[in-house]
Amino acid sequence: MSDANMSDANVAGVAQAKRWYWQRISAMVLALCVVVHLAVLIYATRGGLSAAEILGRTQHNWGFAVFYAVFVVACAVHVPVGLANIGREWLGLGEATALWLARAFALLLLVTGLRAVYAVVA
Repeated sequence: MSDANMSDANVAGVAQAKRWYWQRISAMVLALCVVVHLAVLIYATRGGLSAAEILGRTQHNWGFAVFYAVFVVACAVHVPVGLANIGREWLGLGEATALWLARAFALLLLVTGLRAVYAVVA
């Protein structure tokens, strides 16, 4: 193998390791967010709150907005890494195509998720 090929392989390996790292970090954030989200849902529904009452409590609540924005960003980081792997390993997509599609989906998640947070808080 030439030095140029070895260098390309090293760069690809480092990039893959970074994606793995970010997926694991985002998984930790997601785990915490899911637990808090479920606890809030159980509290709200067991307390007998209606959807209108829940929305009334979320309007202009910037703590709620920050929490769910973090949740959305963690999803937008975590999901595309797995989708790119599925695209490469199961669908036979090339590295560049799989990453492009995964990043496009990440952008879609980010935009729609943050719009939903804004709609519930504003």
